[in-house]
Amino acid sequence: MTLKIRFSTFFAPILVVMAAISGCQSQSLLEGAGGVAPVPTSAQMAVPVPFAWGGEVRCGAAGCLLAAVEHENNMLALHRIDGRKSTLLDRVQVGYHPDSAAWLADDLLVAAVEGTASLDVFRVSGSKLDRLQQIKVGFSPRDVMVVKADGGRYTLLVSPYNGKEVAWVLDWAVDDQQAPNVKKVSWCEVAWHPTRLKKVVGINGSAIAAACLDDKQLVAVPESNLLSAPVVVARFSAISRNARPSPQGNWVYVSLETGGRNARVNAETGELQMIASPLTGSVSVAPLDEHVVIWGEDRELYLQRLDEKGMVVETRWHAVSGFATSLQLLDIDGDGERDVVAFNSGGEVIDVVYGPLWDRASQSRLLKQRAQ
Repeated sequence: MTLKIRFSTFFAPILVVMAAISGCQSQSLLEGAGGVAPVPTSAQMAVPVPFAWGGEVRCGAAGCLLAAVEHENNMLALHRIDGRKSTLLDRVQVGYHPDSAAWLADDLLVAAVEGTASLDVFRVSGSKLDRLQQIKVGFSPRDVMVVKADGGRYTLLVSPYNGKEVAWVLDWAVDDQQAPNVKKVSWCEVAWHPTRLKKVVGINGSAIAAACLDDKQLVAVPESNLLSAPVVVARFSAISRNARPSPQGNWVYVSLETGGRNARVNAETGELQMIASPLTGSVSVAPLDEHVVIWGEDRELYLQRLDEKGMVVETRWHAVSGFATSLQLLDIDGDGERDVVAFNSGGEVIDVVYGPLWDRASQSRLLKQRAQ
């Protein structure tokens, strides 16, 4: 398999290790199931998952469970999060370089694995991960997204580590006797981190969208016709890394990896607004409100409040432990405030930063000297 070398995924881990040696906060991996991660501060927790390229927290009947991949260790890990404490339940070996994981149900999850070009499906039985089956998708997958879940039947979208094709796993169930129905569609060059949009210009109704790294654009397909050719929603002059909608769906925020700017697109008019970044850009995004957004970078999250024109009114900061390539917003500790989970593709831990996120953020930059 030919791997495309990117600064963010290959050199950022080295920078994180260097920073740790010079005094940056780090935490070692707990050995064995049942270890409990200490809480560094009342407003933040570090869950020991090294090189967490992806994963997801799901809060359900069994409480809050974190499924995450350990990219370099070729492992899928399961942790329980109890408010401000995490417990490792199980770790299982998968193929070479798992890239992401997603929950199908409270007791069912799937991991995308590069080396086996597959989705590996697991059942959570008690506190253990039991492997159920493997779905071949025909290329090395970067992301898996659950698009539909109805009565134990699922439609999944698989995006590639490299290449123009995405794969749809259509109307699949664990107990199906026939082979999964996998359909490939050409989208764009390297469509990472797909997301659902309530609305977007050029499409009637809800849509599934993704930012395309090498094609530097945002594309989308209607949820009513998943196999259709994608619509190009916006084009950028820098690498478009990650796209996420605002809570009400009026804006699509897009992290741009270089160029000192990020972007947002008006979902109704298609207006493109460029947003000044205090750094070189960002690699992940999580909108808190229509005009308040979190951007992820190397060992930092920066929060920006914007005006109607996309001008930055105020910037605030949270420090994290690694290269924050994926962000998830949800209320983990049940206090009514949204928390953010930072999956660090470079680093030894996943950070959970507890809300209220804007109020607890620093008004001055916490990391004064960044690794060069």
